[in-house]
Amino acid sequence: MLFLFSFLLVFFSANAAISGDLNCTTYKGTSFVYTPAAVACSNLISDAACEVLYVDPDTTAGYPSAGTDAERPLACYTTATATPAAVVQDMKTAALDTCPKTCGLCCQTDAYNCANVAYPRLDCSTITTAQCNSIIWRSIIATDCPSACGFCNEGGCVDAVVDCATDISICTTVGMQDFVNTYCQRTCGRCPSSTTYSSTTTASSSSSTCTSYNADSSSHCADWAANGFCTNTFYTSAQRKSYCASTCKIC
Repeated sequence: MLFLFSFLLVFFSANAAISGDLNCTTYKGTSFVYTPAAVACSNLISDAACEVLYVDPDTTAGYPSAGTDAERPLACYTTATATPAAVVQDMKTAALDTCPKTCGLCCQTDAYNCANVAYPRLDCSTITTAQCNSIIWRSIIATDCPSACGFCNEGGCVDAVVDCATDISICTTVGMQDFVNTYCQRTCGRCPSSTTYSSTTTASSSSSTCTSYNADSSSHCADWAANGFCTNTFYTSAQRKSYCASTCKIC
């Protein structure tokens, strides 16, 4: 009896594990679990409709969620009716176009599927939802870790304040221009025209006032400059000078 119970326990545990498509997962100790990016997006149709289209294969484990190993609905990635099952790209494309969150495939949608910079100013893998919505972090994340918050299609420019678009009249309101230039760049069309660093342009604009510069205080200035640190107006001149005076050619 004990042997039978142990066998059934192993069977059901194995049955609940993620199998087939391991995208948007990470190996944690003894099994694959979903990453936060697996369920960071929203479904493109209602959640209720997604649950009809993609039936939960194990009602005890539920649908995919960060840190769990619940099996995806098979229809999210295959035409098979049991695992192991080969990935059928047409099925997966349909899931990505309709119910990526229900299927735990958000990390493969266009908004989340891009490369982060080589030397980000924060650990991209530890970014939380709160940081994605933070006035302090949003602009930095959009530049350095766009895949963490679904900023892949934003060109490195997002509103630092999440509800700027609620009232776009602020874009032309007298007395609000300093605010929107800093915090509502995307909604108000104030994104820098280019985030590419040009040492020639920067140097020529500064050469008339000084011939030497303070040493950089950060070892990552060259990488930051390549990502627009020296020219992006989100950062103040004082911040640029404090970290990368030499690289940015700031007197």
